[in-house]
Formats: sequence, structure tokens, C-alpha cells
Amino acid sequence: MLTVPNLLSLVRLAMVPVFLLFIVQEKDLAALIVLVISSITDFLDGMIARKFAQVSRLGQLLDPAADRLFIFAALIGLSVRGVVPIWLLIVVVARDVMLLAIGIVLANVGHGPLPVHHLGKLATLLLFYALPILMLGEAFPAALPVTSPIGWAFALWGSFLYWWAGIIYLGETARVVRIARVEVEPESDTLER
Repeated sequence: MLTVPNLLSLVRLAMVPVFLLFIVQEKDLAALIVLVISSITDFLDGMIARKFAQVSRLGQLLDPAADRLFIFAALIGLSVRGVVPIWLLIVVVARDVMLLAIGIVLANVGHGPLPVHHLGKLATLLLFYALPILMLGEAFPAALPVTSPIGWAFALWGSFLYWWAGIIYLGETARVVRIARVEVEPESDTLER
């Protein structure tokens, strides 16, 4: 459990509140530096885990959790400041709430989490890049004419793909639940006879 990759993931998680504080206080350059450090530790923990066979279930949970928390922190901070509209925060959070509900449904039928879909990874990547690009424009106003359209393109496509992947997960969950019900029904028929 206490492997180097997991410790790096824990460091990333500890950086999330610092990152949010910097954004809310409009210290965009400091927030960007924290984000760069986080990205470096993210790269290192994955590389070390694979190279030294230290891939663990905890690491597989911590890594995406840190990514999502950085996205949420950036969305919350930038929403508070009025840089991004509240609807963007709602769109992203609502999708993750739906995934939480899906996880509960899957657990109730004895199924673990669904494998991550490549579309979900792409959506997270787009959102993970959109928000720093938008922050870059806030840190360096001269760059705003370039960063704003690029950041918003990433944010809008990321949000769209985030939900598209969510709908795929919803369909897959419905399939898993149907299969689980079919497997349970024949057993209950034999018990009644």
C-alpha cells in the first residue's frame, strides 16, 4: 500500500485544496505552478508503478480521484470568480453524480466498477487541459485572445464527451443489470418447484 506511486498520488490529493485556495484568491500563476507540479507527479507515479510493478488497486483509485478533484477545484474556483459559468460546473458534477449512482446499482447486483471507456479518458483529458488554459489567460491577460477560444473549445468538447461516455456507462450498466436478473430468475424458479 505504501508504495512510491501511492505516496505521489497522496501528495497530489494534498495539493488540491492549495490549488483551490490559489484560484479563489486570484493567484493564478501560483495555481498553475501547483498544477504543473501535480502533472509531473501524476506522470511519475504512473511511470514508476509500471516500471517497478507497483500497480495497486489503491493507486488505480487515487490517480483518477486526484484528476477529478483538480477538475472540480478548478471549476469551483473559476465559477466563484465568474471566469466560467456555473452551468459548466453543474454539467460536470451532475455526470459524476450519475456515475456514483451507477456504481451503487452495480454493487447491488454484485458487479464491480465498469472498465474505463476511452471516451471517458479523452473527455477527462480535454477538461484537464481546458481549465489550465483558461487560467493561463487569467494569469497573463495579454494571452486571453488566444487562450480563451482554445480553452473554451476544450471545455465544451470535454463536457460533451464527458456526458457521451456517461451515457455509454449507463447503457452498459443496464446491460449488466439485465444479465444479473436473468441469472437470478432461473435459480428462483427452481427453488419454487
